[in-house]
Formats: sequence, C-alpha cells, structure tokens
Amino acid sequence: MTHSIVFLDRDSLPVPVPVFAFPHRYHEFPATTPGQIVSHAEGAEIVITNKVPFNRATLEALPALKLLAVAATGVNHIDLEACRERGVAVANIQHYGDDTVAEHAFMMMLALFRNLPAYQRDVAAGVWQNAPQFCHFGAPIRDLQGATLGIIGSGGIGQALASRARAFGMTVLFGERKGAASVREGYVDFDTLLTSSDVLSLHCLLTEQTRNMIGVEELQRMKPGAVLINTARGGLVDEEALVAALKYGQLGGAGFDVLTVEPPSEGNPLLKARLPHLIVTPHVGWASHEAMSRLAGQLVENIEAFIEGRRLRRIV
Repeated sequence: MTHSIVFLDRDSLPVPVPVFAFPHRYHEFPATTPGQIVSHAEGAEIVITNKVPFNRATLEALPALKLLAVAATGVNHIDLEACRERGVAVANIQHYGDDTVAEHAFMMMLALFRNLPAYQRDVAAGVWQNAPQFCHFGAPIRDLQGATLGIIGSGGIGQALASRARAFGMTVLFGERKGAASVREGYVDFDTLLTSSDVLSLHCLLTEQTRNMIGVEELQRMKPGAVLINTARGGLVDEEALVAALKYGQLGGAGFDVLTVEPPSEGNPLLKARLPHLIVTPHVGWASHEAMSRLAGQLVENIEAFIEGRRLRRIV
C-alpha cells in the first residue's frame, strides 16, 4: 500500500528530512496559508505541519486524513478534541531541543548580567576610543556566581538550564504554578519565586491559565534589577508592561526569543523599545543544526511508527 504524505510548511525546517522506509507519495509546500490548507492537504493520509493550524472545520474538510505529524513540540494550533472525535492521530516532537533552548536562555542571561549589548553599543559609538584610561566603565556588570535563578517549568528544558546554572555557582529555585492551592515538594510558591529570583526564566506551555502570567503586578513583585528570560511562548508575559518595567528601571534586563504574534509583521512593543538591556531573538532558540536534525529524525520515526501500528510520541 502506498501512503500519501504532504508537508505543508517545509521551509520551517531547514535541514534534510530522512527518507521514509515504506512505499509513499510525498509532496511538500514551502508554506501554506490558512486558506490553502484544504487544497494543499486534500487526499493526504499523513500531513506534516509545524505551525499551520488545524481547527475543526479544516479537519472535517479532510476526510482522508489519518495522522497529523507535528514538526514541533507545541500543539496549541491543533484542535486536539476534534482530532479525537474524528479518529485523527496526532504525534509531536519531544525533548529534541532541551539542551539547545537551555543554552539559548543561558546565553541571554549571561549577556544581560554582563550588559554585553550596552558595551557593544558603546564601542560602536566610539565611547571606548575616547576614554581617558585603558577601559570604559559603562553599564554595571554582575556575576552569575551566587545569584538565584528562578525557573517556571521543570521539564527537560528547565532541568537542562538548572544544571548549567548550578555549574556557574547559581542557586536554582523551581516555582509552583501561579495560583496553586499547594506547593509540591522541591518547589517554592509563585510569589516567593518572584521576590527571590535574580533571574526568572520561563519554560512552560502557553495555556489560558498561563497567558499573561507575568503582568504589571508580577513585574512589580520581582526583585529590583532582576532579569526576565522567555524562550518558551509569546503571550506568557504582558509585553507592554515589560517595556514599562525596563524603561522605569524595575528590571535589570530581559531576553525574549518569542513574541505574542510571530512573525511580528505588524510590529511589537519589544521591537520598538530599542533598549540596551533588552535582547530579542527571532524564535531561534530551538534552531541549532543538531537540534533540527534530531527533530527531523523524530518526525520520520513518528510517521513510520504510525504506519506500523505503533504508538510513538502520540498525544492523540
């Protein structure tokens, strides 16, 4: 039997995808808009999507669909309940980027504690060249050694970041969910995490419960001069409130790899701010060659397992 496979947004994964080991017809599109989904995926038994959304109406228009192979970990763009009702399996990618995302978060943390962007700006502006002595004392520099890192999200990425922080001599705290009635062993309550952390790093899912989890009140509760890192999902932080906290000196810096709307084609408060203690990267914390190659390998494994009747990384 020959199986039909369509990859709707191939350009979102710029590494080779291994060859499938079963008879198949394969077609790929560089990208797919919501209005093109049905025409691009029509007749396909297996559809690969990274960020192309699938709602109930789209699923109902694709009766041949049997598997949504998500080329990412997050599945908030998939109507999972509708998939269950229609018997459409969903498999995602898991733990492929734990180390690379943790490294990205740590890079931002280290750069902000050393105020690297501010010093780069000063050197480019000729400030060091005109200094009266051998060095230029500009923005304050702090050590990670002895600082406290608070982490929200104790999965693979959070644990990978914790191990790196401990190697630098940091104290690591894992925070309980905001509004939780009790605190699990090994965690601190959410408010204690805010008030105790020199760096707060987010590594949790975006849900209705976590949307704008860090807003005006939470930013005011954080330690003066603290650094906020978000390599998880846009929408976890109120971006307007964050810019205000940075401008008024409440925070010592922020590093974001994710924004509420991506790509930010209509702008974003963090992009307009142009602050030396704010680092924004274009959602590439996951995108090392090694991590993307692991992702591609898992993608093929998930599809082959489905064809063989095995459950592998299946969430539906």
